[in-house]
Amino acid sequence: MSGTLYLVATPIGNLEDMTLRATRILREADIIVFEERKEGSRLLRELGIEKPVESLNEHNESAATEVILGYLRAGKNVAVTSDAGTPVFSDPGQMLVERAAAEGICIVPIPGASSLMPALTVSGFVIDQFLFYGFLSPKRERRIVELQQLKREQRTTVVLEAPYRLVPLMRDAAEVFGSTRRLCVAFDLTMPDEEVFRGTAPELYQRFAREGRKGEFVVVIEGSRRPGSPGGSP
Repeated sequence: MSGTLYLVATPIGNLEDMTLRATRILREADIIVFEERKEGSRLLRELGIEKPVESLNEHNESAATEVILGYLRAGKNVAVTSDAGTPVFSDPGQMLVERAAAEGICIVPIPGASSLMPALTVSGFVIDQFLFYGFLSPKRERRIVELQQLKREQRTTVVLEAPYRLVPLMRDAAEVFGSTRRLCVAFDLTMPDEEVFRGTAPELYQRFAREGRKGEFVVVIEGSRRPGSPGGSP
């Protein structure tokens, strides 16, 4: 009988967000898989856990997948984590989950902290429907095309981006959206210095360009009004 593959969400910055269930699974697993050993080892030290470990990241995903599947086939229970948040979600691990599912291996998600839902709920925008777009293109021409497509999106949209591309993103958003759409930028969620900024793209661009702000962030873009609604397009 094969082992169980646990996908364990870890805190995105605040250790107090580690759930009791996630901690128990890490204690009980035969092997723990990190995205990066430095971050994973720090978490285990904080929790007082010592276990055999492996790494799975964008550089070794194919080889690591084979190693982890070998453990699972041998009946070992494996807990996969990412540096922060939920494994596989905008992080490596999709190949492992696909292969494990194809072999009928039991896969159990262990939910926990996420930047997605807090950013949505704090935005103040309508979120009965929303689109998770993920990371925009690092190339400006393509990024502008993507933003132009999102300008037509009626639903609230969530966008992720690397910390060092905040100002370029706001610059391009200001060019595409002008002052017709509100944005919410949530910085360092769950951390003591957590901050949330709301405004039009030009307003936020001017602020961030002036302040040179750095940190992990999530951008929430208000959806366009539905045709025929008050203030909406005809």
